[in-house]
Amino acid sequence: MRCYRHPDRETGVSCQRCDRYICHECQLPNAVGVLCPEDGRVPVATRIKNDSRATVTVGLIALTVLVYAGQWVTNGALTNSLVYAPLLTKSEPWRMVTSGFLHSENSFMHIALNMYSLYIFGSVLEPLLGKLRFLALYLVAIFGGSVAVLLLENPITMVLGASGGVFGLMGAYFVILRSLGQRSGQMTAIIAINLVIGFVPGFNISWQAHVGGLVAGGLVALAFANTRAAKDAKKQRLYVGGIIVGLLALTVFGASLLPVIGW
Repeated sequence: MRCYRHPDRETGVSCQRCDRYICHECQLPNAVGVLCPEDGRVPVATRIKNDSRATVTVGLIALTVLVYAGQWVTNGALTNSLVYAPLLTKSEPWRMVTSGFLHSENSFMHIALNMYSLYIFGSVLEPLLGKLRFLALYLVAIFGGSVAVLLLENPITMVLGASGGVFGLMGAYFVILRSLGQRSGQMTAIIAINLVIGFVPGFNISWQAHVGGLVAGGLVALAFANTRAAKDAKKQRLYVGGIIVGLLALTVFGASLLPVIGW
């Protein structure tokens, strides 16, 4: 297929309103896909320019920093109440998400790098997806990271950090780039490098959370990418709901394999 404005350019992307094929230069990002220049000039509720501020991203960063301050003020008590370890899955499953807002008190770089990455990817993805979709993506990615820890990590190992959520954003950005027909080589390299770092001895990084978050985020983005039309809103909710149900099923399965601790 060729762009209707540039017949010499091949493309596989079409306008979400008129279905005309458009090349990269002609694509105007929209919350449910891309629009051609003509349709993009018509103000609609889902246009990015109506609210391009990444307020949810900033809110998540502020919350994480506030929690980090609480970890210091409480001398680790808050950390102990929110950190996740597979053995705690049955008794306190909410830790699978709350641990994503904690960071190592012994390394300022831990929270600094994660929050910087969250801001970079959130500033792009939140206006593109919309605030609720972006928030769902981030939380599901954190959950997915914890599910991978449950299935692949030592049951007594404690994990914390926003890395699962950040890797989920990376996976989502990669999927969205591919769905829009744009180049993803640079993003692939970034993901690969960060994954490899997780396996380097001495870094004390949970590669399981990275992989789990990456896969979960990619799946959620794939659901969004395949339901970009307004008429597919219900289908989109079903797809995302199905991903969450799948993660819950894996959680139940993983919890059933945990050793029984006697008293």
